[in-house]
Amino acid sequence: MQADALAARLELDLDKVCHACLCFVSFALDEGEPREITRQLRRMTPDLWDDGLDAQALAAAEQACELGFMDAREALADLQLHGGQSIVARAIVRRLAEELSARTRRRLEAQMN
Repeated sequence: MQADALAARLELDLDKVCHACLCFVSFALDEGEPREITRQLRRMTPDLWDDGLDAQALAAAEQACELGFMDAREALADLQLHGGQSIVARAIVRRLAEELSARTRRRLEAQMN
């Protein structure tokens, strides 16, 4: 299963997750150190999951199944079985952290111009 590829296609709302929690992951992504990225994903994903990401992620995975996305059924099963510890949940958090980082950079650039 290609969790990152599927996470990129899911219908997710960045503004429905805790940006403060997500910042730990986005800062690690910005620094680019793979071990720190992995550490922050493993640390923060369960917290974000328990803080409401679960409902959004499960709904998005169910929608992906209905739309026939490749690997969607496996992803949904992974989320249901492992929750905030799942590979797919970490891929979702990584994607959202990347979005937050990009949004922040755009806003900073706009303020500087």
